[in-house]
Amino acid sequence: MSALLTTLALLFTLIYTVTSSCTPSDLAALLAFKSSLNEPYLGIFNTWSGTNCCSNWYGISCDPTTGRVADINLRGESEDPIFEKAGRSGYMTGSINPSLCKLDRLSTLILADWKGVSGEIPGCVASLSNLRILDLIGNQISGKIPANIGNLQRLTVLNLADNGLTGEIPASLTALANMKHLDLSSNKLTGQLPADFGNLKMLSRALLSKNQLSGAIPNSISGMYRLADLDLSVNKISGSVPGWLGSMRVLSTLNLDSNMISGQLPASLLSSTGLGILNLSRNAIEGNIPDAFGPKSYFMALDLSYNNLKGPIPGSLSSAAYVGHLDLSHNHLCGTIPVGTPFDHLEASSFSFNDCLCGNPLKTC
Repeated sequence: MSALLTTLALLFTLIYTVTSSCTPSDLAALLAFKSSLNEPYLGIFNTWSGTNCCSNWYGISCDPTTGRVADINLRGESEDPIFEKAGRSGYMTGSINPSLCKLDRLSTLILADWKGVSGEIPGCVASLSNLRILDLIGNQISGKIPANIGNLQRLTVLNLADNGLTGEIPASLTALANMKHLDLSSNKLTGQLPADFGNLKMLSRALLSKNQLSGAIPNSISGMYRLADLDLSVNKISGSVPGWLGSMRVLSTLNLDSNMISGQLPASLLSSTGLGILNLSRNAIEGNIPDAFGPKSYFMALDLSYNNLKGPIPGSLSSAAYVGHLDLSHNHLCGTIPVGTPFDHLEASSFSFNDCLCGNPLKTC
């Protein structure tokens, strides 16, 4: 009996040793990845020594069953003690070595907020079929988004914001059926949003601001029943504001400011009971503000400034359940500012630079 127990114990030790240590191929891939990066201040790569990358290598996690590298989590801004001890955020230069693509069990790749990582995203990243999170925010990465990014069928988070990416949004991106969070903001992307952008049925946040995107807002977005946050601000979006945006069930934040949008303001946006933040400022929207507010209208922020709106401020705005920040300045509005909530807590700057508005907080009519 004791011999059997001894044998089982040795077998367990052998299995544990095999599955908890780093495979040679993963070790080689990580060392090549490290060789293309330079992190001079925190010394995080000093922990990347020895042959077992599954043990005490900063930012590396392995699958305990297979011993394969599953996660690379390297953030340049973190509350980790290594940052607190250094008293600074991270800075890293270099590029992403294509050897990374040999880590074929990788589910998380985070190389975020290092400010100086440059070069292009290796095209082979699209072959990492187990990848669920790809986060490269806050670097100087250039080039195009890999054309075959849509091959990453398990991807739930794609964050490439605050880089220098160029070119169009790849057509294959709309095949990412499981994606929930998309952030491509603050790049140099051009072209139009894919017409079938609405195929991203699981998406809850689409953040595409501060690019050079053009064309109209695709109608397919109307079918994105989980979309809560749509930000297309500071682009070259044209056409009119689709009325169906006000009918989307969970859409709570809509930022379309600083574009080339024209046409009239849909009443559905103002009567929506779900929208809490609506920013349409700095466009060419014209016509009257629809008298469509109701007792269920609840706006934490409503910004219609810098447009070509005319006519009076609708009296129904007084019936809204709540309006926090309101900006109607720099339009062609005229008439008496309504009294009562929310107008009793607003400053003159909310109404300034119109044609002939009067009443509190502006001059008396």
